Amino acid sequence: MKVIVGLGNPGPEYVKTRHNVGWWVVDHLADVWRFDGWKHDGKARVVSGTVHGTRVRLVKPQTYMNLSGEVLRPYTRRPFFAMANDLLVAVDEVALPVGRYRFREKGSAGGHNGLKSVEQQIGTQEYGRLRIGVGPPEGYERRVSLSDYVLSTMGKGDTESVLELLPELTEAVECWMKEGMKTTMNRYAGKVVDDSA
Repeated sequence: MKVIVGLGNPGPEYVKTRHNVGWWVVDHLADVWRFDGWKHDGKARVVSGTVHGTRVRLVKPQTYMNLSGEVLRPYTRRPFFAMANDLLVAVDEVALPVGRYRFREKGSAGGHNGLKSVEQQIGTQEYGRLRIGVGPPEGYERRVSLSDYVLSTMGKGDTESVLELLPELTEAVECWMKEGMKTTMNRYAGKVVDDSA
């Protein structure tokens, strides 16, 4: 089974914030794949189904961002679940401008508290992640703290830019499920701008 976790914060006040674009991804996947019936499972809402013969579970943690990794605790005990191959975490990335994304197969949390929590729970940095750009345009002078910035509502133009990525991201996620992360990173590299973050 493949597990795709979208990081975000619960509550209507967070729905349209930059920090919740991971939820936007899993909600879109659920719609496209016609997965119905989100249900509570421990500290998460989940929905499951089959995509091209592969069992898939979509997960939205109901903890706040800093505790997101807690929802993965049950999967660490599954004998045939391999974090490096079977887990994909969709997350906002301020180091990438809006309209860009990057797939990674391993690496540091890059200062993201949600990813720090994931790593703490699963005990490794080797797991798939999809980083979705929410950063400001070049030359933007940030007048608010980083935490306030990611918790602010995205403007209409930025929201549309992220939503326009979702069909391509769906294709890329399906590639990851069928062919693995290395192939996905090579095939869907058009939006990569810098591999250092």
